[in-house]
Amino acid sequence: MKMKTYRIRKPKIVVVGGGTGLPVILKSLRNQGVDITAIVTVADDGGSSGEIRNLVSSISPPGDLRNVLAALSDMPQLYNDIFQYRFKAEDKFLANHALGNLIIAAIAEMRSSTYEAIQILSKIMHIDGRVYPSSDLPLVLHAVFKDGTEAVGESKIAVDRKTIDRVFVRNQENNDEPKAARKVVSSIMEADMIVLGPGSLFTSILPNLMISEIGQAMLETQAETVYICNIMTQKGETEHFSDADHVRVLHKHLGKPFIDTVLVNTEKVPEGYMDPEIYDEYLVQVKHDFQGLREEASRVISADFLELRDGGVFHDGDKVIEELLRIVYGAKI
Repeated sequence: MKMKTYRIRKPKIVVVGGGTGLPVILKSLRNQGVDITAIVTVADDGGSSGEIRNLVSSISPPGDLRNVLAALSDMPQLYNDIFQYRFKAEDKFLANHALGNLIIAAIAEMRSSTYEAIQILSKIMHIDGRVYPSSDLPLVLHAVFKDGTEAVGESKIAVDRKTIDRVFVRNQENNDEPKAARKVVSSIMEADMIVLGPGSLFTSILPNLMISEIGQAMLETQAETVYICNIMTQKGETEHFSDADHVRVLHKHLGKPFIDTVLVNTEKVPEGYMDPEIYDEYLVQVKHDFQGLREEASRVISADFLELRDGGVFHDGDKVIEELLRIVYGAKI
């Protein structure tokens, strides 16, 4: 295990991902006496983020970045609520747009850089840590399926519910190989711990790692690399997946094993709990394959990480962070 002892400085924890899972972890990680960096995917092309990236030239999709900023901000709750406010469906041009998305797009256009926009907002919002887009340019996610066909665009990948063989990313503007944003690679190389997930395997986590500079840094870093396995399978992405299957896919995409520790929830989701009207992309609970996990990672931590709320299934951020801190400090806290 890649363990270190911390006596003077804070341990550096880098969290990589996107979607709704990343903010859950970051909210619980705040105020824990660690140095936080969030690296966030910029391949989303659906909803408000997708519309903005299509309307405003060279602006990365802001939605995941907005949620991460809100999670790490110590602004008064009212200010955070304003930043997160989403216009009503009947508001015509502004329908379903989150105000924070528009603010990020405006500053990014002013500074000709999403990276610069996020750094400015980080100061305004008193962010506890650092937030970096994985790339300064909007990316397009490609999926190649087992049958040889291909889907282009994050929102298109799950539509036909085909089995995904691999994914890769390209710059939206010129279809070139993307470059990592400033300080992303150095943050990974200087980290004591890197946390992947929780989040959609193919559309929230892998789009970051498929930027070649980031993928290479993940293979070279001396940081303890932890993967938080999803609790539920996802329609068109991880149908019929076990927890070990998730890890195998990550290792296959980078060409060799790189995950040291896997966190697996063992608490059962009550039958019929999830509201299919709200959470229609989630199917069944991820199956356990502990033998397969042991073959893929040095350590498997299985425990009750489950939180049930609002008809949905989530990771309990506080329980997850408790385990992460045990690992990074190398002792029970």
